[in-house]
Amino acid sequence: MPEVIPIGADHAGYELKRRLVEELRALGYEPLDLGTSGPESTDYPDYAHQVASRVEHQDARRGVLLCGTGLGMSYAANRHHGVRAAVAWTPEIARLAREHNDANVLILPARFLSEAEGVEILKTWLDTEFAGGRHSRRVAKIDQEQG
Repeated sequence: MPEVIPIGADHAGYELKRRLVEELRALGYEPLDLGTSGPESTDYPDYAHQVASRVEHQDARRGVLLCGTGLGMSYAANRHHGVRAAVAWTPEIARLAREHNDANVLILPARFLSEAEGVEILKTWLDTEFAGGRHSRRVAKIDQEQG
């Protein structure tokens, strides 16, 4: 059974999201498109919370979000327990986000990427495993309560 990957975008990420849904299918994943369904103005938290909630509740192992800069999506998604949402603007950033930080939500700044760049970043992120080791200790500290 293919891995289900929830994906969501606001209006700024709508076009690139459509391309990434196609790419996910071509790569053998089952994309779960949570919107938006058109280029009309929308509110990014609506999509960030839907995708991040599925990762938080372990209904999905990973998710993908897109908005203009990626920042708004990251603010909203990272409010969910256990979600490590990373904005990646190059394949190397995507690789390091997975390898060192076990990023389980990829966020793409759609207004600053070409379609080809977005696809390459997605592929790199999907293909990179968490390195573990010393990074496991650091990732565990992310969810520790601070007093």
